[in-house]
Amino acid sequence: MKRKYFLSEKQSTFLEYLLAHANSVEPKIPPIKQIGIDLGLSTPNVRELMELARNMGVIQIQPRVGITLLPYKFTPAVTKSVYYAIKSNLEYFNQFSELRNHLEKAYFIQSINLLDSNDLRELQKIVEKAKSKLARESIQIPHQEHRSFHMKIYQKTENIFLQGLLEAYWDMYELVGLDMFTGLTYLKRVWDYHERITSKIIKKNYEEAFMLLSEHIDLIYERDE
Repeated sequence: MKRKYFLSEKQSTFLEYLLAHANSVEPKIPPIKQIGIDLGLSTPNVRELMELARNMGVIQIQPRVGITLLPYKFTPAVTKSVYYAIKSNLEYFNQFSELRNHLEKAYFIQSINLLDSNDLRELQKIVEKAKSKLARESIQIPHQEHRSFHMKIYQKTENIFLQGLLEAYWDMYELVGLDMFTGLTYLKRVWDYHERITSKIIKKNYEEAFMLLSEHIDLIYERDE
């Protein structure tokens, strides 16, 4: 079977170079000029490779600090890919949303078992803040609270790819405008579900909490009707 190459030889060599320096005794990555000398590349070539690595979320470049290799995150790569997909065809958001729904359901019981009392209090505070926004005379959309509520539930699940996909979902949720106002009745139903889910988790009624989550996730389809 023919071997597949996902990066060019230059790109692969460059990433290996960054990792080698990051894992060395003195983990400081050299400046662009030195990288070019070490790899036998021109400055424009190195800058091009730097941009690739930056877009992948591999490095950070700061004035007076230089080049820093970042801890691995799946979010930057998946967000950019899904962004392009949705821009080319909005239907891809529905497919990505369906994937996210299945992931939340699949990891829900495992995730809530990892939450401690502080996490549960934080969930309660998020719900209270959101409902307070909806009760004001001048309504504020609690979108950030919506995102925070769901991400909080899965925050301790040690799966970097799950975290990346869930973060990307909320970025795309905003991209397609689902964070915009759609009616007070709908928003109140959403936060009623969040409040009930939190209550069931605190009481350790995990199966009931799961059923409520499943119903809540399906609300988005009602919104589209």
